[in-house]
Amino acid sequence: MKVGVTEYIDCAHHLPGHERCGSMHGHTYQVDAFIEGEHKGGMVLDFAELKKALRAILTDYDHSDWNKFLEYPTVENIAELISKRLRERIKFPAHVRVWEGHGKWAEI
Repeated sequence: MKVGVTEYIDCAHHLPGHERCGSMHGHTYQVDAFIEGEHKGGMVLDFAELKKALRAILTDYDHSDWNKFLEYPTVENIAELISKRLRERIKFPAHVRVWEGHGKWAEI
């Protein structure tokens, strides 16, 4: 069974050397996190616990510049960073999908 939560953050970034994204700009990022596990007639994990773990991670980045945290902050690298940190907080197979604006995402 899969269960998940969605959160939003606003961040700036630039991609050094990229023709279109080389200048500082910002996005609203939608971050979907979901886990897999057996519910055994109950819950896999309380939504509140998953949401609390994700929110604690995202608070570090909200209204910041991704370039302070990542050398090349593509949506792929952002997804990897968030996923790594989420796996440190919860003990389930976790998946993270990060949407950079509308219609563009990376998932790990």
